[in-house]
Amino acid sequence: MEKKDIMVDVNNVSMRFNLGIERGFSLKQGVIDFFNPSKRKKKKQKNQNEFWALKKVEFEVNKGEVIGFIGSNGAGKSTLLKVVAGVMKPTKGSVKAYGNICPMIELGAGFDPQLTARENIYLNGAVMGYSKELIDSKFQEIVDFSELKDFLDVPVQNFSSGMVARLAFSIATIVDPEILIVDEILSVGDIAFQAKSEAKMRSMISGGTTVLFVSHSIEQIKKLCDKVVWLEHGEIQKIGGKNICDEYVKFMQGK
Repeated sequence: MEKKDIMVDVNNVSMRFNLGIERGFSLKQGVIDFFNPSKRKKKKQKNQNEFWALKKVEFEVNKGEVIGFIGSNGAGKSTLLKVVAGVMKPTKGSVKAYGNICPMIELGAGFDPQLTARENIYLNGAVMGYSKELIDSKFQEIVDFSELKDFLDVPVQNFSSGMVARLAFSIATIVDPEILIVDEILSVGDIAFQAKSEAKMRSMISGGTTVLFVSHSIEQIKKLCDKVVWLEHGEIQKIGGKNICDEYVKFMQGK
């Protein structure tokens, strides 16, 4: 069997967070705590209270593969995608991506709410690394796909969450990236737009785009993905075919 090209290599990745249970530091509080031994001891204990969102995660994604990530809430799925996308740096381990990445993780995060939809198309496009010339050439395509022609000169702060998602998705998908990272995007917007988004993603997949996809919809995972990674408490439980979805469902039903 011919070996495929590796597009994403996740090697022994762990991600640690501070639980953030301490109050914000101030000079005044620091002086008070310095002269209070019990406070110092308590603070030391709190500093040791860490949360590992990911623990020694390893997998590879080959060119053209569509890999789905499943797991309970808080399993580490979204954190893992952010690490792969380069939004977060892992505490331990490394991630190598061999191709340009389009992360659709938090749609609309790069928008300025006080600017109009028209202005945000250029702003968000620039944030994603698109040139003005490219956005100019794709502008009408973005507008048509988002179906927001009548709202181009309305500030985004007046948009519903569904309208924001439609605009952001339309901008993010004007080019076919080599690696597409998707976090629950197909569940935003109305039913018609969800179907439209799924069709667009299928088109990108058929064009050879490598996809990392998180969804709580097991049916979507089964429909779209070749390989499934099951995460719980930051650790990989199993990696395999679509049958992993059935095992996960049984696990959840037994909880």
